[in-house]
Order: sequence, then structure tokens, then C-alpha cells
Amino acid sequence: MINLNKALLLLKNKNEVNDFLKDLCTPAELKALEERWSVAQLLYENTLSYREIATKLETSTTTVTRVARFLSNEPYQGYKKILKRIKK
Repeated sequence: MINLNKALLLLKNKNEVNDFLKDLCTPAELKALEERWSVAQLLYENTLSYREIATKLETSTTTVTRVARFLSNEPYQGYKKILKRIKK
């Protein structure tokens, strides 16, 4: 059995990623993932406060704080890896 990480690496384009995620996740789960990603991007820009981000994205400050913790304090640094690649 192939694990999820390996399956994701086999996707070849944006449409395949979209289709796979729609099969894998419920609409609510996709919305939550997209929300966290938007929060991460705004946090990385470092121009808005947590409260301003929560208001702008109509999310909770708890979500903003959670994403900020993973962006800054957790060892994985997955958000930062992608955000740095986007900025290049």
C-alpha cells in the first residue's frame, strides 16, 4: 500500500491535485485547508496582526494562532518551505 505522501508526489498537474483532494477530503475539510493556507500566506507577509488576518479571512484568531505556531515554532517548517519557493 502506498502512503499519502507518495501518492501526492505522483500527481502531475493542478487538475490532478484538485481531483485527488476533492475525492480525499470533504468540502469542509478542503475549506479548512484552504483557510489555513491563506492564513499562512498572510502571516508570512508579516504586514497584518493576527486579529486583522482573522477579520480579513473571516476565520478565528485560534486558527491564526495555530497556523502561526506551525509557521514559526514547529520543527517541520512545511509552510515556510513552500512560501519561500513561491517568493523566488
